[in-house]
Amino acid sequence: MYNFPFPVPADCFLAAELSGQRIGATLMHFSLRNLLSLLLAALALLALSAHAQLSIEITGAGANRIPTAIVDFQGEGLLPQGVANVVRADLERSGLFKMVENGGKALPESAQPAFSDWKNRGADALVVGSVLAAADGRYEVRFRLYDVQKQAQLTGFTYLIGAGQYRATAHRISDVIYEKLMGEPGIFSTRIAYVMKSGKRYELQIADADGGNPQTALASHEPIMSPVWSPDGTRLAYVSFEAKKPVVYVHSLTTGQRHVVANFKGSNSAPAWSPDGTKLAVVLTKDGGSQMFAVNADGSGVRRLSSSSGIDTEPRYAPDGQTLYFTSDRGGSPQIYRLPAVGGDAQRITFEGNYNVTPRPSPDGKTLAFISRNSGRFQLAVLDLASRQVQILTDSAKDESPSFAPNGRMILYASEVGGRGVLAAVSLDGRVKQKLSIHAADVREPTWSPFQK
Repeated sequence: MYNFPFPVPADCFLAAELSGQRIGATLMHFSLRNLLSLLLAALALLALSAHAQLSIEITGAGANRIPTAIVDFQGEGLLPQGVANVVRADLERSGLFKMVENGGKALPESAQPAFSDWKNRGADALVVGSVLAAADGRYEVRFRLYDVQKQAQLTGFTYLIGAGQYRATAHRISDVIYEKLMGEPGIFSTRIAYVMKSGKRYELQIADADGGNPQTALASHEPIMSPVWSPDGTRLAYVSFEAKKPVVYVHSLTTGQRHVVANFKGSNSAPAWSPDGTKLAVVLTKDGGSQMFAVNADGSGVRRLSSSSGIDTEPRYAPDGQTLYFTSDRGGSPQIYRLPAVGGDAQRITFEGNYNVTPRPSPDGKTLAFISRNSGRFQLAVLDLASRQVQILTDSAKDESPSFAPNGRMILYASEVGGRGVLAAVSLDGRVKQKLSIHAADVREPTWSPFQK
């Protein structure tokens, strides 16, 4: 947010009340933020490794956590890092599991556990495993999940992996355990993308959901903004200023190739994928005002979706692809609206307060996350679309850019601590809270990937 008196959403939507009059759409989208960010970054940020890793601080937990013991895997010293440690961290970070003292000793994965002992320790679930060296240089990772109370095995798998795949394998194990015990898909194998700024360098980074294994997809001395995952998780759309103006790109993560989707006169911003991945909604000023358009993923077939005298921006498709949610000041103050995805009449959605922006529908389409201004604080809120009830989930003051986890349980967002951008996550009920940060770097614009195919 670069010391703005209020947060700027992902495509830099600014209300006209900033100066008491309508500011030109291109300026409202980008100029002020970029000028301030470039100026302050040179003074405030230190040089940082391109592969700095997000550190996670857990500040809350669920009301009813499952007591779970995860024993060190036999033979996991063969791998660069213990698999069991990654699984423990995954489950504990969810806020839904309480780790039970495991005794610090590996147990035979194939032997029957001493259930009475684990029951006395307070465990309801038990995980044991092993790592064996295979003949071809790979490793065989096995695990079993037990119900301690019923003294029964719930599930177990064997994975044949290379040494560099231990983290991905641990995340898969965590997902299996989570789904078996919680009855919904786990998100530990998913990824997050975000923009990291250090000095004058911007990096679009992709990391595991726990912040580990960060990789740089794009580095530039010009701002990068508004990244968003394609529905199949193989591409990212984003806005880059490397052409000295905002241009929308689509970037393939499998090939590293990218192409321009929108480079029209004026501002090109705020990309949003359709659920089928064939097109994007974008915000263009090519016709004079800031309005929404649809464009095919290859950049063809541009078609206008909205027509108003106000600024229409920050589009997001509903999961069924039939509706677009967006931010507009057409009613005098920034509020959230929706219209048919093919264009048409808009319907106002938010009515509480005079500043509600950045709509993000949940994966099941039942909830809308957004940023609301309350007593001068910009906070993450959720709206139950059926009951119309609004709940404020955070107590911070400069939140922006919310993004749902693919199972809908957590929301990732950007905030500010000590004048520096950090990422945070909060559960849909507000109980589980996390803070993700990189020392001496500004981290913003988060987006959570879909489930991995």
